[in-house]
Amino acid sequence: MAEITTVTFDLWQTLLVDGLDLGQARALARLEGAQSSLANFGEDYDLEHIRAAYQSCFQQCREVRDGGLDVDFREQVSIFVDNISPCLSVRLDRETMDEIAHSYADSFLVHPPPAHTDALTVLQGVKDMDLRMGLISNTGMTPGFTFRSYMEERGLLSYFHTLTFSDEVKLSKPSSEIFMMTLRSLGATPEQTIHVGDHVLNDVVAAKRCGLKTVWITGFYEREDPNDPESEPDATVSGLGEVVAAIAKLTGRAVPG
Repeated sequence: MAEITTVTFDLWQTLLVDGLDLGQARALARLEGAQSSLANFGEDYDLEHIRAAYQSCFQQCREVRDGGLDVDFREQVSIFVDNISPCLSVRLDRETMDEIAHSYADSFLVHPPPAHTDALTVLQGVKDMDLRMGLISNTGMTPGFTFRSYMEERGLLSYFHTLTFSDEVKLSKPSSEIFMMTLRSLGATPEQTIHVGDHVLNDVVAAKRCGLKTVWITGFYEREDPNDPESEPDATVSGLGEVVAAIAKLTGRAVPG
């Protein structure tokens, strides 16, 4: 059996914990930012019209991600703007598009989800086991460069040797390639790697299909069929704080400290 050398982590609901209220606040900030920038350009739209365009953009992007691909951030902003009015992104000047993009991205930092209270302790524990770490995250409506800023602010960034954000590579989980490209960057094989995450399809099934071991954090998603071997993780934990012990057991290492 190959020696475990590497751990990859999910981000959403794994290292950070988001909530519906925060997501709604970020959405409103994006809508109001776009409305203000468009009004300054001479294009007036009511907020509900912009909200409908945002929801259409969300659905379009989700369909792309469900197929294992993704759109880059500026492309997503253009999709949003063009849902407000066809070809609007072409009519607007660069400054207005930049303003809309900034408010779209910065809403995450205005209404940030908290990092999990155990995040730093867990990352340090994995580091103390001399394991390399990577991050594999579907970015949703927030760009990878914003996540980097968020993670640096909270002391999380320096633990990772590689960060793979779906909008930057135009691939998304559950695609196998987003896992494999991350492992190539880490110099690891699937047999040498454990993936940690909360999502049954994206973090358990997808990682197992590539040959990685998996640690599943419960509480956010349920397995549709508990008897399905494809969604059976190698370890199940009820919270992030239990991950170090689970990794230690899977690797045969002692728990640090």
